[in-house]
Amino acid sequence: MTFIFIVLLYLGLNLGQETSVLAGTPPKPTLSVQSGSVVARGKPVTISCEVTKGAREYRLYKEGGPHPWRTQNTLEVTNKAEFLIPSIEQQYGGRYRCYYKTAAGWSEHSDPLELVVTGLYSKPSLSVQPSSVVTSGENITCQCGSQLGFSRFVLTKEGEEKPSLILDSVFINSTGQFQGLFPVGPVTPSQKWTFRCYGYHVISPQVWSEPSDPLEIHVSVSQPQDYTKENLIRIGVSVLVLVLLGILLYEDQHSQRRIQYTASRENSASVKVAETSE
Repeated sequence: MTFIFIVLLYLGLNLGQETSVLAGTPPKPTLSVQSGSVVARGKPVTISCEVTKGAREYRLYKEGGPHPWRTQNTLEVTNKAEFLIPSIEQQYGGRYRCYYKTAAGWSEHSDPLELVVTGLYSKPSLSVQPSSVVTSGENITCQCGSQLGFSRFVLTKEGEEKPSLILDSVFINSTGQFQGLFPVGPVTPSQKWTFRCYGYHVISPQVWSEPSDPLEIHVSVSQPQDYTKENLIRIGVSVLVLVLLGILLYEDQHSQRRIQYTASRENSASVKVAETSE
């Protein structure tokens, strides 16, 4: 009797676990943008919501907007829904999430996707210190500046989806500009170092200026220096100095001998004159 009770208890626990799994919340989908999450004003944008298991109903919502913002229903089970924005404008900048529905219910929400719209303000300037031509392993400073009162500046590197750095702007009295100084490095020739920068206001962090003109950093590989020529020159100069010192020393000794010889003859002549007078 005890054995039968244990078996029934085991089956009941397993059945309860399986029922819990079946009734569990479907896993969260993945949200992405085909052309990247930083988009120029007026460009078309397609936001994709992908799932591991098929679904017939997908929903997309934007934080601060209506819930849901967009809904897509399909006749057949699919693994992806695409939401098209024909021409992106300022109001489309923001954070998005998506979710979907299965027989088990609604899924978790996806991780947030931040969609940024650029081109709403005039472009800032971008320069580099100390130079745009540097040696491998050096550090540089990219300076982004504008006369517009941007709260922050963003530095992006070509080939990277996410911004490299975001800094609060600082007003410079001497230039009358707002600027941000971005330390970059050490730079290496194995990568392409092309940068752009943007400015934006804190009240609308997903609405950026036009991009600055591209700034390309040229990285040269430092070669080990050959000091043979320099060493030969140094040796030659040293030998020349020694020869000159030898000549000067010889001339000095020869001059001393001549003086001594002259003085000796003058003394001898004086002695002879004295003897003759006596």
